Amino acid sequence: MTASVESLPGERIGLVKSMARGFVCRCPHCGEGKLFGKFLKVRPACDACGLEFHHHRADDLPPYVVIFIIGHIVGYFILELETNYDVPLWFQLSFWPIVTLGSALALLQPVKGAVVGLQYALGMGGFATLPTGPSVAIARSEEVQLGPSDNPTPGLGRA
Repeated sequence: MTASVESLPGERIGLVKSMARGFVCRCPHCGEGKLFGKFLKVRPACDACGLEFHHHRADDLPPYVVIFIIGHIVGYFILELETNYDVPLWFQLSFWPIVTLGSALALLQPVKGAVVGLQYALGMGGFATLPTGPSVAIARSEEVQLGPSDNPTPGLGRA
């Protein structure tokens, strides 16, 4: 019986999966623990697997990515509305800032989580070491143990 790569505690999760887990605000390693304690405040460590988050360096990348995405989407719709419809200026000046601010706030936390997942997947900063929390110790104790062998050398099992 072989264990899948995902169930091995010492294995790093792939780039896309860890970024997707971060995007939904979960731990990029186990996918169970919460990533954020407050709106944009990353927790010090995962409650489920013990992965430390305190050393992440998301810094300015999430706002830049959000500005890039929202600017293109809202800019496209403003251009379409201006060229194809006769919309009053008061509507444009009141509607688009609300849409821009609301969508930017809605996207900021998931994008920051994805950036933390990116840093974890690439082993950047303090993410070079994998967690050694309680669930890792439990998972290691559940691994298949080799039985006694005829090998006279102590400490070595069957090969």
